[in-house]
Amino acid sequence: MSERVLSGMRPTGQLHLGHYHGVLKNWIKLQHEYQCYFFIADWHALTTEYDNTSIIAPSVWDMVIDWLAVGINPGDATLFIQSKVPEHAELHLLLSMSTPLSWLERIPTYKDQQQKLKEKDLATYGFLGYPLLQSADILVYKAGRVPVGEDQVAHVELTREIARRFNHFYGREVDFKKKVKEAIRKMGKKNAKIYKELRKSYQEKGDHEALTTAQALISNQQNIALGDKKRLLGYLEGETQTILPEPEALLTPIAKMPGLDGQKMSKSYKNTIALREPPSSVEKKIRTMPTDPARIRRTDPGDPEKCPVWQFHLVYSKDETIQNWVQNGCRSAGIGCVECKQPIIDAILAELAPIQERAQHYIEEPALVRSILAEGSEQARIVARETLKEVRQVMGLVYR
Repeated sequence: MSERVLSGMRPTGQLHLGHYHGVLKNWIKLQHEYQCYFFIADWHALTTEYDNTSIIAPSVWDMVIDWLAVGINPGDATLFIQSKVPEHAELHLLLSMSTPLSWLERIPTYKDQQQKLKEKDLATYGFLGYPLLQSADILVYKAGRVPVGEDQVAHVELTREIARRFNHFYGREVDFKKKVKEAIRKMGKKNAKIYKELRKSYQEKGDHEALTTAQALISNQQNIALGDKKRLLGYLEGETQTILPEPEALLTPIAKMPGLDGQKMSKSYKNTIALREPPSSVEKKIRTMPTDPARIRRTDPGDPEKCPVWQFHLVYSKDETIQNWVQNGCRSAGIGCVECKQPIIDAILAELAPIQERAQHYIEEPALVRSILAEGSEQARIVARETLKEVRQVMGLVYR
């Protein structure tokens, strides 16, 4: 079974080109390489929209339609709604019992978001705890990889610390060493020797490559039970069983999709082009984009580096001929700004046409969209139930 990847989005309604180039194109690639779980983070939306919940449900359907339209395939990835898998909330609650308050308060985005959203009252328990809910989202599927940008690496590191702390408290079992020795014996002499050497290299020298190699070695053992595999994984780093594996951050390519004003494309800046934007609106938005302020008249030379339109050319005009045409034509005033924008208009309309055609299919088949999410949510819940069953057991919350 391939390694699990988990990623999610808050439901914000229809998506734009920034989402497509910054996140969704990466998801499309990952769904063919890993066992992917992509979820709609409706509980996370409540952390900032708790006083405006009526927008959440319509936003969920709009967002999923866009996912499906760009090529996120429910046959390759599991798509689900967070709140349809209540195990997320239960694991969040159980983890909260042992998570130090200071760990949550030090997350960089906690104070940053409070500053950016000053108009909202974010001095709430839910907002403080949303990084822990993110950790529960990841750990409930025992995801090995979490695709994030550099600004979100701290959240994955928090998840690793929470998993480590949980395993320290609840991963100890009677006769652990004895059971580990028996599990090593089951690996066979050759693999057992390799395992011991890799463990020694990691524990004595901090060789993380040795740790990764040992983890892969364990994963590939066919004649060892799951419980023994967890003991062997835990023994690599200490003397506890691994209940909740520590995930790794999977750094995503930096999004290069600018907004219409040159800033990052974002709804809050009102500088977006939606994936379902009508062609006439796309054309109007591009034609009215600001350009180099030095080009007041058609005959004035300009500097592409100071023009937001050039940033769009870097995304859409990969052909060096077009880029040279823009650079030379702008600097010499050989082309006008309207002329320069036309290849961008053509490229965006060509990119959006098949997406919008597929989106229309799902808009006309709402029952199909609901069925995809219902099935995906149930598939996700099967996995989450297994994790919670194990968590309750090691915490002593099983009553017979």
